[in-house]
Amino acid sequence: MVVLKTLLILLLVYYLLKMLFRLFAPKLFSYAAKKTEAHFKENFEKFTNEHAPKGEQVGDVIIDKKPTRKNNSSKKVGDYIDFEEID
Repeated sequence: MVVLKTLLILLLVYYLLKMLFRLFAPKLFSYAAKKTEAHFKENFEKFTNEHAPKGEQVGDVIIDKKPTRKNNSSKKVGDYIDFEEID
């Protein structure tokens, strides 16, 4: 009889927790999403304020220097070997 009573209590607690989770899960997830969004927004603003150059507007394109090109075609890579088939 004690085993049956324990089993019924466990089932009751399981279904009660399941119902409570269905009621409060959307609110909990929306709260977590809002907190995460606020955290990312704060970090993004902090990053853009630190790395934005002074006196320039957002969206300006600045080129510090022209990239250098290395001409690799003049380098000798190796010797050419001509193979012949042996019958």
